[in-house]
Amino acid sequence: MFFYVSKILWFFVQPLNLTIFLLLAGLVAAMFGRRRLATAGSALAFLILAVSTWSPLGPMMLNRLEERFPRPPLPEKVDGIIVLGGSLDGAVNLVRGGYEMNSSGDRMVEAAVLARRFPTAKVVISGGSIETFRGGEGDADTAPRLFAAFGVAADRLILENKSRNTYENAVFTKELVTPKPGETWLLVTSAFHMPRAKALFDKAGFSTVPWPVDYRTSGREGITTFPYPGDWLEVSTVAIREWIGLIAYWLSGRIDRPFPGPGG
Repeated sequence: MFFYVSKILWFFVQPLNLTIFLLLAGLVAAMFGRRRLATAGSALAFLILAVSTWSPLGPMMLNRLEERFPRPPLPEKVDGIIVLGGSLDGAVNLVRGGYEMNSSGDRMVEAAVLARRFPTAKVVISGGSIETFRGGEGDADTAPRLFAAFGVAADRLILENKSRNTYENAVFTKELVTPKPGETWLLVTSAFHMPRAKALFDKAGFSTVPWPVDYRTSGREGITTFPYPGDWLEVSTVAIREWIGLIAYWLSGRIDRPFPGPGG
């Protein structure tokens, strides 16, 4: 239920869709002679779109998440590498049979690089299909083809293909791996997603070393930065979604703090 509610809620509140709904509401209000309501809806739609595309607010919100868990020194010994799903285009790969990556593809690339650097480490790919309507392969179903292309042997892979969100990533991976005391496991995911992911794995009792990748900001964005509207809209959308996810997971008791950090 949590998965479907989150999908439906996000469909309505993401900036571009919310702008369209507000404009539509304004148009309907104008048709019925409610000029003030129409003006308010249109003005709010413009404000949301303008802030999301022309202001540095989105990049600043995302950068705060990305800086929360700095990448640590690489351990000398690594027993396993966990890479969270969300970086492969499941709908395309189901049809094409390849391993097309989306904007979070750095997760898989970094995991493959780490796998080659630590040739005895197991590699866990955690991610089932998250396609609600289109259908598609989960990342764990596609990943063996990608890792084979990188020269990583199939017998090193542990595939967790049931999870549909980060909470299930943590719970199902813990059940599948049953880590032993003293083992070192790297957790690979997008830097903006690391606070939520690390907190959920800690809550599940799976100790990991955070290894953030897929940075979307430089940390130098500001008022004087010339924006690329399409890029900043995407960054704003990602930032809003992740902050909503953190708050929702905190309110539901799945994580202990609304903004987890290295201290807990």
